[in-house]
Amino acid sequence: MGVKVGVKGQQSHRMVILVAAFILMTLLIFCGSNNVIEEVYSNFHVAVNNAAGATNLKKWPWKGGYVPVHGNKNMSLRCHHCALVTSSSHVLGTGAGAEIDRTECVIRMNDAPTLGFEADVGNHTSLRVIAHSSVFRVARKMPEFLHRAVGNPVIIFWGPPNKIGKEANGSLYRLIQRVMAYSKLSCFTITATKMRRFDNLFHTETGRDRQKSHSWLSTGWFTMVIAIEICDNIKVYGMVPPSHCGKQTGAKKVPYHYYKPRGPDECVTYTQHESSRRGNHHRFITEKQVFARWAKHYNITFVHPTW
Repeated sequence: MGVKVGVKGQQSHRMVILVAAFILMTLLIFCGSNNVIEEVYSNFHVAVNNAAGATNLKKWPWKGGYVPVHGNKNMSLRCHHCALVTSSSHVLGTGAGAEIDRTECVIRMNDAPTLGFEADVGNHTSLRVIAHSSVFRVARKMPEFLHRAVGNPVIIFWGPPNKIGKEANGSLYRLIQRVMAYSKLSCFTITATKMRRFDNLFHTETGRDRQKSHSWLSTGWFTMVIAIEICDNIKVYGMVPPSHCGKQTGAKKVPYHYYKPRGPDECVTYTQHESSRRGNHHRFITEKQVFARWAKHYNITFVHPTW
């Protein structure tokens, strides 16, 4: 009989502790404790990560961080209105080319061409952001870019400092120097310090360490951040929302790049990269969830499709 009473007493004690803990958590949440909310959600998906959006990109202290490939120019491009043209096949058939070319500044990525696609993507380019992995492709297309350049376009190369860093004098950097030696393009690379800042920004916005989570930042990530730095208003063409490739959306198959009709499917590429835990992969969907939040703060709109 005494044993039964002791067991019941222990159970009652546990129940009291659980109820007290529940009440305490409820009070803390309803009292608006951001620290508690962040701890609860920090291990969840970026969409519910309460720590996200902590960085004001209009005021972040590491603006600059661009090294000229030749001379001592400064990366001084500033625009009121920008068109950020993605490389997605969703831009095809939009007829947005004329609208894009009327925009004050037009931003493109990697080796995405305009020749033959003017009706949908326009022709003008003010800034092109290029990954280290695209340097050779861009070098082959440079005559086209130079011939169709309007004004004084800017090119920004990003990548590991040991490959494109001026100090390291890596092989890719030497190639960039040769290709850009006689061009009228203003060409810059991103400093090692600023590259680390991009990593830190990803960690702040997603709660994930890029290296520990085996993630590579995409050219889209670099381009969006740079666009926010230099543009007051950004209109993004062809970028799908983060939920686009979900099982319930029934997204149609389109090539990942508009200029590679036989290339991999866009949604297959996104989902494979997002779910992979072996090797390093882009987190395209995670990045787009961050962009969706940024849109509310930095005058970003999305068209073709509209978010």
